[in-house]
Amino acid sequence: MKQTLDNRGLRELRSHTLKEAKALSAKGGKLNAADQKRFDELMQEADELREQIAAIEGRGSTLTVLGGGPINGFENRQEDPKQREHRRAFASYLRMGVAQMDPEQRSVLQEFRDMGTGGQGAYPGATAGFFVPVGFMQDIVSALKYYGPFLDPGICRIMDTATGQPLPYPTEDDVSVLGERVAEGQQVTDQDVNIGQLMLGAYKYSSRMVKVSIELLQDSAFDLESFLIQAFAKRIGRILNSDFTTGLGTASMQPMGLLSATAANGNIVSAIGSSGNDGTSASTNTIGSDDLVNLEHSVDVLYRPGASYMAHDSTWKAVRKVKDKFGRPLWEKSLVAGQPDTINGYPMLTNNSMPTLQVNTSSPQVTVNSVIFGDMKRYLVRRVRDLSILVLRERFADFGQVAYICFARYDATPLYAGTDAFPFGLLQNSY
Repeated sequence: MKQTLDNRGLRELRSHTLKEAKALSAKGGKLNAADQKRFDELMQEADELREQIAAIEGRGSTLTVLGGGPINGFENRQEDPKQREHRRAFASYLRMGVAQMDPEQRSVLQEFRDMGTGGQGAYPGATAGFFVPVGFMQDIVSALKYYGPFLDPGICRIMDTATGQPLPYPTEDDVSVLGERVAEGQQVTDQDVNIGQLMLGAYKYSSRMVKVSIELLQDSAFDLESFLIQAFAKRIGRILNSDFTTGLGTASMQPMGLLSATAANGNIVSAIGSSGNDGTSASTNTIGSDDLVNLEHSVDVLYRPGASYMAHDSTWKAVRKVKDKFGRPLWEKSLVAGQPDTINGYPMLTNNSMPTLQVNTSSPQVTVNSVIFGDMKRYLVRRVRDLSILVLRERFADFGQVAYICFARYDATPLYAGTDAFPFGLLQNSY
């Protein structure tokens, strides 16, 4: 009979079994032989029901669907038992919602929500959601790297915080101060270091709604976890990459984008085009080797070690065709897997939120900020570690769908001390 019950029926049967066992144990004193035998039978039956429920919900790769094959998306992971229990409870929440979860799993989710970022109040607007397990978070972060360079810890500086409260980041501007020669017995001069700070917030981003049919949710072979990771990563990754490129800062309730900050600080090199390289009539809407050299030297020599170029993919397409005066391509293909190609020994990073070069001239003349150069470690991304997912089970029930929304919080800014030399340069083309 148990084999024909659905997940909800199995849970109700297990609850009834545990209540009967609890009633026996509440008699007090030592149980007689008959009661002890019945108690043992009930506990064994409860354990068997739990295994069947776990199989349906996909609690592990070693479990199988009743009458079917293995469940996808829950491979054995090396993780803390508490984290494993959280992941299992979270998977049940995704498929069934809070109402149909057993009290144990609800308490696990509630515990992680309360301790994750100092309580629900620390996550305004998402208090009905639950924080994702550690493994889910790592998969999201890994996927986000492929939508732009800013979330790759090997490229930019990423700071994780447990909460989203305003975070001051100290700076010091001492570049104009020299030491001094001191005669014997002469007192040294006081000179305080100019200390400032950058203030980082935590802007909230959402994936928008991702809707899944009830039929897919009931199919335990459907890898819901991986599906949501990919959907959330694509959507949040794109908006973050856009804001980290062109965001206008606190006054516009946005992160300070690298392109916007570099343009605002005026560290701009005007392109002369590739005609100086190849002797053609190429105009200022092209890029030549002299432009890239001028761009490199617009950045202080201290910021050049570890620096990179960043541009739109179509811009790199044009640059790869450019040759120096000796007919050699500026572009050098990387021979190491996973390492970017280089120009003049500096890595070429692709960011499709950057403007594209224009082919046709315009009247009046228009400028395009085509290439950024600098040390990307001087761009700081503040990431609140906890992602939250909200499940909307009733809103689209008449369509036979369940909606999911992912919330994440980020901020970003160039690390710049005010009167210090700006650590990035910008190549500007005109057409």
